[in-house]
Amino acid sequence: QVQLVESGGGLVQTGGSLRLSCVTSGRSFRSLAMAWFRQAPGKEREFVAASSFIGSTYTDSVKGRFTISRDNTKSTVYLQMNSLKPEDTAVYYCAANSRNYRLDKLTTDYDYWGQGTQVTVSS
Repeated sequence: QVQLVESGGGLVQTGGSLRLSCVTSGRSFRSLAMAWFRQAPGKEREFVAASSFIGSTYTDSVKGRFTISRDNTKSTVYLQMNSLKPEDTAVYYCAANSRNYRLDKLTTDYDYWGQGTQVTVSS
């Protein structure tokens, strides 16, 4: 079992920044592929970014603005979000894939999830 706890969400103005954190426990962090997803009201959960030892990847709408990183000593994955836009408003979820190291983009590829943290960007 892997436990994920997100933090760092909040309310920010357009153009502002936030950093989300996701602390993991229960399994070797190095062995996990980690990802961030988000879900806006009335929409499906969508992929944002993923990271494993083979690299990282992003959805097109956040490239150049968001950065995923991980601190293996703290078993923590981060999502630095800059130049935020109102369309970034969503609940952001941390996810872990314990089965392989692929940088997958489907929710079904991840077997552990955090509880989510709300990000609201005001215009």
